[in-house]
Amino acid sequence: MSVRHTGVTTDPAIVRDDEQMACDVREVLDRIGDKWTVLVINELAHGVRRFRQLQRDVPGISQRMLTLTLRRLERDGLVARTVYPTVPARVEYALTPTGHSLTFVLKAVADWAAEHRDTVIESRASWDSGTGTPGPGVERPAGFAAPAPGGVAGVRSGSGLPARSG
Repeated sequence: MSVRHTGVTTDPAIVRDDEQMACDVREVLDRIGDKWTVLVINELAHGVRRFRQLQRDVPGISQRMLTLTLRRLERDGLVARTVYPTVPARVEYALTPTGHSLTFVLKAVADWAAEHRDTVIESRASWDSGTGTPGPGVERPAGFAAPAPGGVAGVRSGSGLPARSG
């Protein structure tokens, strides 16, 4: 490339905006796709909760993880935190209107999970047993093969390319 040829062939502002938007969307999806976020929002969908009540109602969550999750949700505008000036201080958490709008999406995902749970479990068992065959009602895309022992399904060993069947 010559010293004189420094022109850009695309508008950099447009590229940066698209990349920034993709990054922003990814960050939001990371937040709402986090397992603790889903469980906390599910609990808050039932109404206002105090910290200890959330900790009891979200199985397996540690105090630290609950604190981090609530802070992140508050920062993202999904949860409102209200502190009452009492001794000891009383703190309550509730979903904001944006947080409530997310509950409909999460309910749909939870319904899908409940409906397809058995199929997913059967497929996992089949995969883990080494047969690599998908569960009931699932067909492999044309050109994809079952995994070789120790291999990855649908990938030719060592190539990173889709496996060929037949």
